[in-house]
Amino acid sequence: MSKDRQLQRMQETGIVAVMRAPSGEMLADVAEALLAGGVEVMEVTFTVPRAHRVIEQVADRLGDRVLLGAGTVLDPETARAAMLAGAEFIVAPTVNTQVIELCQRYDKAVMPGAFTPTEILTAWQAGADVIKVFPSDLTGPKYLKTIHGPLPQVRLMPSGGVNLQTATEFLRCGAWTLGVGGSLLEKKAMAERDFTRLESLARQFIEVVREYRVGQAE
Repeated sequence: MSKDRQLQRMQETGIVAVMRAPSGEMLADVAEALLAGGVEVMEVTFTVPRAHRVIEQVADRLGDRVLLGAGTVLDPETARAAMLAGAEFIVAPTVNTQVIELCQRYDKAVMPGAFTPTEILTAWQAGADVIKVFPSDLTGPKYLKTIHGPLPQVRLMPSGGVNLQTATEFLRCGAWTLGVGGSLLEKKAMAERDFTRLESLARQFIEVVREYRVGQAE
């Protein structure tokens, strides 16, 4: 899948699900539940044990029905391993220009984490496709609006603090898409393997995005 198509799909879905767990053995089932709820874009973080194996499992099971990426990628070696396992995009909590260069080489979308205006612009100028504004729970939605003012060309994805109550405001303040972790993959639902609950949460997040966009179009 070309990078342009990857980015188009991210924006269309409006949600990037952050799949993080103490064990990766059930994340393929989690991914299937999220997909059933309408969330087609998801990342497996490299804090998950044997994350590359989990990426392979999800990719084998769901194929191109999802846009699958890797998160918490700190170096180009990990990024390359993730790509070989089936990751179509790379997300990081920090800016590593070597990771950005590698993703450009292989036509994969890259979303480094940055916080200050200088970090955000530096990552963008280095070739990042989307900037993960992290940790957004420290600043709230209005910080995105402040950044978006002088840097309207930069695609911003808040990560941290995005939940069903704040999602609309993040979108209103300039979020290009939303990075959603614990408020979508609830600890209780994960612990109890309550895939019906996870599917329901996915539907609720997708509906928030849809309602916001309908309101903007009116």
